[in-house]
Amino acid sequence: MTPVEIVQGEGPIILGMPHTGTWIPDAIVDKLTPQGQLLADADWHIDRLYDGLLNGATTVRATYHRYVIDPNRPPTDESLYPGQNTTGLIPLTDFDGQPLWLEPPSVGEIEARKVDYHRPYHAALAAQLDRVKALHGFAILYDCHSIRPHIPFLFEGQLPDFNIGTASGQSCAAEMEEAVTGICQRATGYSTVLNGRFKGGWTTRHYGRPADRIHAIQMELSQSTYLKSATPPSFAYDTQKAEQLRTHLHTILDTLQSVALKLQG
Repeated sequence: MTPVEIVQGEGPIILGMPHTGTWIPDAIVDKLTPQGQLLADADWHIDRLYDGLLNGATTVRATYHRYVIDPNRPPTDESLYPGQNTTGLIPLTDFDGQPLWLEPPSVGEIEARKVDYHRPYHAALAAQLDRVKALHGFAILYDCHSIRPHIPFLFEGQLPDFNIGTASGQSCAAEMEEAVTGICQRATGYSTVLNGRFKGGWTTRHYGRPADRIHAIQMELSQSTYLKSATPPSFAYDTQKAEQLRTHLHTILDTLQSVALKLQG
């Protein structure tokens, strides 16, 4: 299986999907613990949730599971959240702190996974950003994520529904951050936080360069907003909840595009 799928559009927005994949090569599956083989820490059905929301959007999606290697972590594996529990480039534990590997990957295995999986995803993403910027004079990377609402190992209490990450305002124009935050705050029945527990992963921080007309924003959704159950091993899609959420996501993407065009003037 190819490590990355690309659906190329002619609009200025690129939807990054680094964590929707569930494919793991057999040789790697055999090294996972039974807990690891549950593959619980995927961004379940995010590709379905965003499908068709914005005409002309480009999609770049990793097909492999984040346990193979996490494309939203820096290749050097420094922590994105120093002093907090998190998972690394190749996670050694799941989101509940449980061991994933019967034997941790060797240095050689890690380097091979960088070449085979991490680099192709980012080569594809960078190429699409360059293409879109050449077409429009700017590009917007909207990084699509979701996570269980209760994970004591990673954060206390219940996660808000919309978790907006802009690297503390550094990865996109202030007008974009303000517009997205406002839409989420006005969405009845949903909770919102800006640059809370999730400020944006490596993708947002690495590519977001507003001065160079490349804007990046991460949206981490609580899986309770569109799944029947966010508890392993179900993760079943809830069509009714998802359709309600999709109206707000469409507004976000459409507004981002409009704001960017106004900024270009």
